[in-house]
Amino acid sequence: MKTKKEKVLKLLSSGNNVTWQKIRDKVDLTSPRAMIDTLRNEGHCIYTNKVNGKTAYRLGEPSKGVIAAGLRSILGSDYSYESRDSEFVR
Repeated sequence: MKTKKEKVLKLLSSGNNVTWQKIRDKVDLTSPRAMIDTLRNEGHCIYTNKVNGKTAYRLGEPSKGVIAAGLRSILGSDYSYESRDSEFVR
């Protein structure tokens, strides 16, 4: 038997927007947002969209900007690469 988390991931894996209400009804969740937050904290890239005034979620690939922000958050911005010297500088 699939867990509720697995069911939500399966719904999102279609690549289409899945409304808050559809997740709530199909997976019997009181708070789809809490499940989405849990999945995001586990590393899933889930985008929030407004579709006809309703909240919808979509599983996607992180953009370069999201990856860069994550790396800055972890590594900080103390290091940069200068191509002319081919060395890291601090």
